[in-house]
Amino acid sequence: MFNKDTYIQRRKTLTEKIGSGLILLLGNNESSMNYTDNTYHFRQDSSFLYYFGIDFPGLAAVIDVDNRQEIIFGNDYTIDDIVWMGPQPTITERVSLGGINKSLPVSELPKMLHEAQKKGREVHFLPPYRPENKLKLQQLLFLHPEVIQTKASLKLIRAVVSQREIKSDEEIIEIEKAVDLTVDMHVAAMQFVRPGMTEAQVAARVYEIALAANSEISFPIIATKNGQTLHNHYHGNGLKSGDLFLLDAGAEIESHYAGDLSSTFPVDATFSPQQKLIYEISLQAHQAAIDALTLNAPFRNAHLAACRSIAGNMKELGLMKGNIDDAVAQGAHALFLPCGTGHMMGLDVHDMEDLGEVWVGYDGEPKSTQFGLKSLRFAKALKPGHVFTIEPGIYFIPELMDKWQSEGHLNDFFNWTEIEKYRNFGGIRNEEDYMMTENGARRLGTKVKPKTVEEVEAVRKS
Repeated sequence: MFNKDTYIQRRKTLTEKIGSGLILLLGNNESSMNYTDNTYHFRQDSSFLYYFGIDFPGLAAVIDVDNRQEIIFGNDYTIDDIVWMGPQPTITERVSLGGINKSLPVSELPKMLHEAQKKGREVHFLPPYRPENKLKLQQLLFLHPEVIQTKASLKLIRAVVSQREIKSDEEIIEIEKAVDLTVDMHVAAMQFVRPGMTEAQVAARVYEIALAANSEISFPIIATKNGQTLHNHYHGNGLKSGDLFLLDAGAEIESHYAGDLSSTFPVDATFSPQQKLIYEISLQAHQAAIDALTLNAPFRNAHLAACRSIAGNMKELGLMKGNIDDAVAQGAHALFLPCGTGHMMGLDVHDMEDLGEVWVGYDGEPKSTQFGLKSLRFAKALKPGHVFTIEPGIYFIPELMDKWQSEGHLNDFFNWTEIEKYRNFGGIRNEEDYMMTENGARRLGTKVKPKTVEEVEAVRKS
């Protein structure tokens, strides 16, 4: 937790933005794996953490905007709980750390909300992403689960986004800790991998680094020789000489701030000539995106810069043809880059996406429907305090290649005979974390992840 004054000021700002009514913020509960007492690792709701700093299950909070009252609802552990879990702080003790002076049992929450509804007062809540919170809202506000998402408060969504998207200096310190630990995870994998291992062994080594630092992973580890599958969480393949290995993994430190990096490296000690060629093309796209990061300019510009770089290099290789600007405008590059170049990052590895991409990444502007561009999660103008990833990649996806070729889709831009030579290549992605400042973009972290061919091979040979 930060100092309680941080949370007091955050709630004060939120209250001023909302103006009237009640703000209801639900914390998360424990979530059972296969029976009640066998639970998944507990993760508090990020917006609840942001405004209250209390990392404990079963809580809810109400901010009465009109009466300037803040209440946390929660139940203390019973002696039966303490027998199994040891002595625990009381709810009153916990909430005081976040600057809250009043707590009540959970049973009091429905009474307060029902009374407010009888008086015609507006209750603002965020869209729930967990089924149990949908059920809670059904009981607390008499809303059918099917309409809950549409009844979420747009005013509250936009207010939360406007606060959480601008990272404070103390948040940046935490994020950089997470990024540095994430670098350690990636370097450990580069040093560890050898022909004859399994993907699962590498994933285990990566997780070990996070766990040994009293931290968690910020999302399920992607550790695969099939890098052409963008979010491949399967770890059952064996590794052999000639394979490329793609690792996408991040640390979530004790404060719950996240890091998110990707690396691609050979299972052998060095890249093959073909691997090196495509790898360096991917690095050029990566640098093109970084060079396009400009204060007050849309992040979309960085994405399109990476797209043009990839398309131009694919034309030089003979895989694409025609006018490159036309190819990118029509989305032909998406055969090799069918996703976005980055996303926001903070308390969530994909920060605030539970609140809706159109509000988090687009300020309410409509997203593109074009294949590839529609997957860009972050497009709006860059402000000081924005934290985001840079992660263009190059992917040879046989199923996508077959579909486009059979349909004749954008045929004027492709040399299918040359593309077929890379059918079994796989995929490459490098990813770094950046923040925007008044003086331009800055890479986050005090440690530098190996990225160039020379840097990666030096680690592989060590």
